This record gives sequence, C-alpha cells and structure tokens, in this order.
Amino acid sequence: MNADYVIVGAGSGGSAVAYRLAEAGKSVIVVEFGGTDAGPFIQMPGALSYPMNMARYDWGLQSEPEPGLGGRRLATPRGKVIGGSSSVNGMVYVRGHAGDFDHWADSGADGWSYADVLPYFKRMEHWHGAEDAGTGTDWRGTDGPLHISRGKRENPLFDAFIDAGRQAGYPVTRDYNGAQQEGFGAFEATIWRGERWSAAKAYLKPAMKTGRVALHKGLAARVIIEQGRARGVELVDGTRVMATQEVILAASSLNTPKLLMLSGIGPGAHLSEHGIELVADRPGVGSNLQDHLEVYMQFATKDPISLFKYWNLWGKAWVGAQWLFFGTGPGASNQFESCGFIRSAAGVDYPDIQYHFLPIAVRYDGKAVAEGHGFQAHVGPMRSKSRGTVRLKSGDPVAAPEIRFNYMSHPDDWSEFRTCIQLTREIMAQPAIARYTKHEIQPGSGAQSDADIDAFITEHAESAYHPCGTARMGRADDPMAVVDPQGRVIGVDGLRVADSSIFPRITNGNLNGPSIMVGEKIADHILGRDPLPASNLQPWFNPAWKTSQR
Repeated sequence: MNADYVIVGAGSGGSAVAYRLAEAGKSVIVVEFGGTDAGPFIQMPGALSYPMNMARYDWGLQSEPEPGLGGRRLATPRGKVIGGSSSVNGMVYVRGHAGDFDHWADSGADGWSYADVLPYFKRMEHWHGAEDAGTGTDWRGTDGPLHISRGKRENPLFDAFIDAGRQAGYPVTRDYNGAQQEGFGAFEATIWRGERWSAAKAYLKPAMKTGRVALHKGLAARVIIEQGRARGVELVDGTRVMATQEVILAASSLNTPKLLMLSGIGPGAHLSEHGIELVADRPGVGSNLQDHLEVYMQFATKDPISLFKYWNLWGKAWVGAQWLFFGTGPGASNQFESCGFIRSAAGVDYPDIQYHFLPIAVRYDGKAVAEGHGFQAHVGPMRSKSRGTVRLKSGDPVAAPEIRFNYMSHPDDWSEFRTCIQLTREIMAQPAIARYTKHEIQPGSGAQSDADIDAFITEHAESAYHPCGTARMGRADDPMAVVDPQGRVIGVDGLRVADSSIFPRITNGNLNGPSIMVGEKIADHILGRDPLPASNLQPWFNPAWKTSQR
C-alpha cells in the first residue's frame, strides 16, 4: 500500500494537508485509528459535552497526578474519530493574537510572523460574520473550506456580559479575529447551518471525493526510517503504508511525540530506557508541553432566563427534536456566543486573559448542573510559564503516553489566576449583568483571601483542552527544536509534523483555528511553493498598554 504522501491523523492539521495535496494532484493515504463522525452526538453543536466523554470518539487520555492541583489527574480528551479533536471540541474559533505569531518568529520560527500567517487564515476561512460585525472583509476570508459563524445571542445574558465588560472600562471589539482581539464581543464558531463544521467536513471528505485521498483505518506503531529517511508507517497489525515522497505526522500534540519516540526520534536516554534504537537524538521531543487552565466562575440568576429550563428529560427531548427536524433551536449553537480578551495589568502589551461566557452554570462534561438557573464565565491566563512533558510509558505502541502538564508549577500562575478571579468579580458587579444576578455560586462570596482563592483553584481548575508545543518549531541549529520552520523533523529526511505539536508557544484562545492554519501552511512547504505574500495590515494594540490595564 503506497502513495505519494502518508499522513498519520485525520484531525485538524492532517485533514488540511490532505486537502491541499489532493488539490495539487498528489496521491495521499491518511492513517486514522478513529471511525466515523456520523450521528447527532458529534454533528449537533449543543451536544458538545457528549463526544469528548465517549470512548468511541475519545482516546481517554489523562494526566499523571498534578502536584500543583492537589494530585488530581485531569482528563485530556483528544478526538479518536475522523476530524480528530475538531469533531469533539467546543467549536470555538479563535485565530490567536498577532503578538503570538510574532513571538513564534522571534523565537526561531522564521516565516511564521502574523504578517506571514494571516494570508493562510484568510485562505482557510469562509466567514459569515461580516453583517453582524458591521465590518468589511479585509481581515477575513470568505471563500475557504472552513465555515465560521456567530450565534444569534438571543439569550439576554450574552449581550449583558458584553455590556458589563464595556461598563467596566474595557473595549468592545466587533471582530476579535480581525484587527482587534482585545475587548468583549461576539464569539465565533465552526458551525454552519446548525451543524458542527469540523476538519472532516471542511477538508477530509472533499479531499476524498477527488479520488486522490484514501483513508486507512489503523493504529500507527512507528515511522519506517531507512538510511535516515522516512519511507512510510508501520501499523500495529504489521501493515506497512509506504510513501514515495514524505510522511507527515498530525496525530495531536500528545500522540505525535509518542510516535516520534517510538520511531527512535527523541531524548536518547529516555528511548534507551525502553529499548528503542536511537535514530535522531532530539531532546525537545515531548518537552515544552503547554495548555490553558481555567476556572468556572458561576453565578445564580434571579429569574428563570438561563438554559437550565431545558435541563430535564422533556427539555432535552424538545431541544433535540428542534435540531433534528429543523436544524434550529438551542441545539444549533455551542452556547458560547459571547467572549472577552483582556490584559491583566498595565505593561502587558496584548491580552493574556480569555473569557468564554455560557448562559448556564454547569460542568463542561455536562454531568452536573450547579444549582438551578445561572450562568458562568470560564476564565484563565493565556500564557502560563509552566511547561510539561509527554513521555513513553513503554515501548508498546498501544500504551497511552505519560502526560505531565506541571500545572501551576510556576509561582506567577497563582498570582495570574487570582487576578483573573478579581477582575471577573469586578465585571460581574457592573449593572448590565448584576441586574440578573442573585449570588455568586463559585468560588462564592466567602472566598476572598488569597488562601481561599488558591484552594478553589487547586480543587476546581480544569484544562481548556488546548495541549500543544511538544515538537517545537525552531531553527535547525536549536538543540531543543524538533522541526524547522518548514515542519521538517530535524535529523530525519522525508518526515514532517503538521499539528499543534509544533507551536513554539501556546496562542491566545482556542487552538483548532491555528492548528488548521498550520496544516494549510505546511502543505505549501511540502509542495515546495512560495509562501502566500505577507500581509501589510497592521493589527491593533491598545495604545495605552504601557500605562493602563484597560
């Protein structure tokens, strides 16, 4: 079994690469362990809490006990299905801030500054938010494969949250994915016509319809490397899928480093412990693991205006029926329809705190509602200094990797989280939203001291499910870099990585958008094309950032 290119992983990055290679007339085999994305649990946006908690769709990974969180093991969902995590995520679409990509370039990812990546974001987007934003489309793409829409914000709590941010002195942004991320505004999602618009729908299925992309179901065991060059992929059942050109890994920031190490690429001493023959000693493989951690600030409402009215058998049946028969109603939205990006202090040049607002007080996995009618804001720092690792538990390719995030291991994490809670309470005290509020559910008004707040964080902080950075992109002479700025694995020919593993540093917000962008851009590098012309647009930075927090 062979093709020009073999891609491991049918997720955000891998699907985008397959699409662009097929468009260029290349033959591709995509190896994916997961199965079909058919069915309402994935396709109905309002059912988002289900697929990431179903063994059918999720790898079932979890962290090692986290000392900074009281020894808790945190669930680390990754999509085990075509579309990868884009088929099980919350569908929130965030590009990241311009400053994120300029930092990438400054840290050795030449050609990945914001001016360089903006044309790729535009190429991939089919944006439907122009009318709501009241802006032109200079900053946005309107004919790409990935549909991006805005919710209707019919629940009054959505606009109340935006207005409260404005009343607290923060900017309002008409399009946080455009010129100005900083501020409060409408959230965007990979939802179109009431359905999840995953990478499988946007990229993989259209690519397969060309007849040049084949999907092969199986679990990759290792990359076949001969005379220093990747020749293909061996699966656990012994099947060999061979590439006449290149092998591209896009198996997630948790499974890609695992596969690299199983193939002899990684920290030499660690591979030796597991009896794996060393091909390339790259100590950066599995290092630099990053994530976004967040807490849910929950508030009870005075009146029955939240989504809690559907939190019963009949309510859920009604929501499901509306969506199934008409593609409308609460089920057609992920219910993350308003957001905020703010700076924590004067001297911070671009936002380092993100808000997801939700008009119900509920756990993310949907298994427990707080107490009747309420709402919540997910809030957390964007650029934690803590770094973790992905390592092998054994040389068995079926075994899960050992994942250590080292959450809250840097002292700044604690002060940054306390600031998040303090600023959120100030926002929620503004008249626009305080008129709906009965009381604070959690942390609760009694939690005021640093010790109380730290205890709340230790017990309740949750992952936002944004792992990245474990095969960092950098210059070829950087000993901790794993891939060069064209995604090529340093020390092995014919092998690239095209997923969130290559992020030098985590981006602001949710990672699906930047992960797809990586696939788009790496595809051009694979094809030997000149990059798209850099943009001349100048993103907005708060002119008072040096002296003012807002």
